[in-house]
Amino acid sequence: MCTIQANPSGTRTIEVSAQNLRTIEKYALFSHLIDSNGIVDENVLEKLRLNIRSLIASQEDDSKDLLDLCIDVIYHNNMKAFGLQQLIQLYLKWLSGEDDEGEEEEEEEEEV
Repeated sequence: MCTIQANPSGTRTIEVSAQNLRTIEKYALFSHLIDSNGIVDENVLEKLRLNIRSLIASQEDDSKDLLDLCIDVIYHNNMKAFGLQQLIQLYLKWLSGEDDEGEEEEEEEEEV
């Protein structure tokens, strides 16, 4: 469980689980989300929310993981553009750390 800062002063936080990060990866929710200017603002947050709603509406399978992500993080009362920027940074850090762990496991298997 990780905690991200939801505002610049640090008085509000949001808890993000590894399952939430895996859901973001599974559905590639951050892919093509940010415009070429690289700025994360309220419009980007709204675009993400609309994309998730569309995914949930179009799925025939159980979308519990998406619903949990929405409840825990995306629609959290404290989630604003600053919080989304922090979430993206956490995701990128988690993704790079996960890749390192996967490479280490592959190296160990080759040695055996």
